[in-house]
Amino acid sequence: MAFLNHLRVEKGLAKNTVESYGRDLRKFARFWDQKKRELRHVSPLDLREFLLLLDRQKLSGRSIARHIVSLRQFFLHLIREEVLSSNPTENLESPRAWKSLPKYLSVEETQELLEKPEPSTPLGVRDRAILELLYGSGLRVSELIALRLGDVNPNEGTVRTVGKGNKQRLVPVGKMAVAAIEKYLQESRPALLASRPSPWLFVSRRATRLTRQSVWLLLARYGRLAGISRPVTPHLLRHSFATHLLARGADLRSVQLMLGHADIATTQIYTHVAGSRLQEIYRRHHPRARSA
Repeated sequence: MAFLNHLRVEKGLAKNTVESYGRDLRKFARFWDQKKRELRHVSPLDLREFLLLLDRQKLSGRSIARHIVSLRQFFLHLIREEVLSSNPTENLESPRAWKSLPKYLSVEETQELLEKPEPSTPLGVRDRAILELLYGSGLRVSELIALRLGDVNPNEGTVRTVGKGNKQRLVPVGKMAVAAIEKYLQESRPALLASRPSPWLFVSRRATRLTRQSVWLLLARYGRLAGISRPVTPHLLRHSFATHLLARGADLRSVQLMLGHADIATTQIYTHVAGSRLQEIYRRHHPRARSA
């Protein structure tokens, strides 16, 4: 391989080091051969898939880190040789760094949380709409509090929001969230505003726009009322939104668009959860999944 000759002759690396590079890259070559695609089409998502494969093979963290170094040097070499124009190993991390994410609620915990706001008070109706929208759309808290009245289209079941990088996107919202928002607009918002004007969708009892902190506090309170042991945050609901979609068969690209991720590799952190769910279903239902 030209790259290994480059390491040996031009870089002057030790024989053992070059052999380690060779072993790592041959393992990647076997993985890539199964893709039946040209090397110039490799993406960060492909590399993460390869690293997850190594992780499932119980390789040590040190070994996976060495594979990352080998891949990074190899693709830098391809860029210098003008085989590739961009480096897919940028920001590549070990799967060990992904394992703590994402934390998410179970479907049962989510349902318990959504039912905690008091349905007979203006604040309770508002809070139910907030919870339903966060879970039903995956919005960031900054996106939620920036919503204006005209950003919600109940007839189409969509919300228009502006995310990171000032990028606008249209997010689908389910019937439960739409119903909760409509109830809030008809019953709760007029009571909270008391004839005072406001362009914002969600308002406080003082008719001002909600703050990030106020949303965090109300979620934490309802989490405690629901008996959920870990802190409930806006991002926990965002994680739950994505995880539940993927676990029920949604494709990664669609979830990426709904979350507003610029790179699909960011969305991929949720796939290990869906994969675990599929393995559980397989073990439970396939006749050859268990020993006799």
